[in-house]
Amino acid sequence: MLKKNLPNLLTISRALAIPAIILSFYVENKYANLITISIFIFACITDFFDGYLARTWKVQSKFGRLFDPIADKLIVVSTIIMLVYKHKINDFTVIPSVIIICREILVSGLREFLMATNASLPVSKVGKIKTFLQMVAVIALIVNNYEIAQRIGTTCLWIAAIITVWSGYNYVLTGIKQTS
Repeated sequence: MLKKNLPNLLTISRALAIPAIILSFYVENKYANLITISIFIFACITDFFDGYLARTWKVQSKFGRLFDPIADKLIVVSTIIMLVYKHKINDFTVIPSVIIICREILVSGLREFLMATNASLPVSKVGKIKTFLQMVAVIALIVNNYEIAQRIGTTCLWIAAIITVWSGYNYVLTGIKQTS
């Protein structure tokens, strides 16, 4: 029973980590960044293991196929918003943040629309690379105490935004083809 449900429980735990991440941005001590990074990395690890275990154990579910990418988007977008709020993302770096957030909303809406038409929009390899880069960017931007972390975070965020536009375009084309 646990084997069958563990991947979905990991996905749900990622979504449940969001309030903890948001609250961690309000911690005012020398461990604040470490707390936030720890929670975020836990969420990233669950992202890897939920899919890996579901495929390995052959317990993939409709819930997992739908909710896994939503949980990814929620964790990344909510953390990006908090990074902007805390001025760890500012100036021109807000641009890739807005691009990423808009694309994530677009693709989520597209998936929901396609489900209503009994079509699907599976996660692509490019989408997985995009998510990985977003997660690396977010971790580096949370650290933000060192110039190298800020540069890595900003660079990864811009690259992720470019890939975000490309993969979003591909998803829209796929969606159009499936509904035409």
